[in-house]
Amino acid sequence: MGQVIVRNLDDETIAALKAKATLHGNSLEQELRRILAEAARPGPQERLALADQIRAMTPRKRQSDSTALVREDRDR
Repeated sequence: MGQVIVRNLDDETIAALKAKATLHGNSLEQELRRILAEAARPGPQERLALADQIRAMTPRKRQSDSTALVREDRDR
């Protein structure tokens, strides 16, 4: 696993993070891991933007009906 060092955090921010950790029953380190993991997950708008990017890479031609292909394969 990697490590990240964040320098020059002001004392108020550190105190608020410690209070939040205590509130959730975590150590400061556990709380920071939780916050960072949550922040790293894509939100709904980011997921939609990614879907749009993928859609833009797909050629704009009509796709075949997969139902017909599955039936054809089953009949063999």
